[in-house]
Amino acid sequence: MERIDTDILSTLSDSDYIPVIAPVAGSEDGSTYNINADLVAGKLAEVLRAEKLMLLTNVPGLLDANGKTLTGLSSEQVETLIQSDVIQGGMLPKVRCALNAVKGGVNSEHIIDGRVPHAALLEIFSDEGIGTLICNRH
Repeated sequence: MERIDTDILSTLSDSDYIPVIAPVAGSEDGSTYNINADLVAGKLAEVLRAEKLMLLTNVPGLLDANGKTLTGLSSEQVETLIQSDVIQGGMLPKVRCALNAVKGGVNSEHIIDGRVPHAALLEIFSDEGIGTLICNRH
């Protein structure tokens, strides 16, 4: 991804609109490309200096080798999990975009199961949360 132009987002936000963003990009020659939605969300969070990035998925969060949900991870811990192949396959793009966002200035990133009723509220407003929290704090 080369860059994200946030002018239209700022205009919409300043006008009390909530934008819905399609993960599509255009090239200089007019071609359009579908982009991974998690990648777009992570980059948007980064350039907008978001407090949090929340990615919804169909699993409880990042899982350890025994299938237990991991919570409260630092970016370094997540890197170790990737290097040791605990995190692999289809979860890698989601986790890499989360890491990039956190390393790029987003305070925290949450990976939660979107199938759980009220998942976002439970993650943000409960002490335990229901998914995986990634941040740069140790």
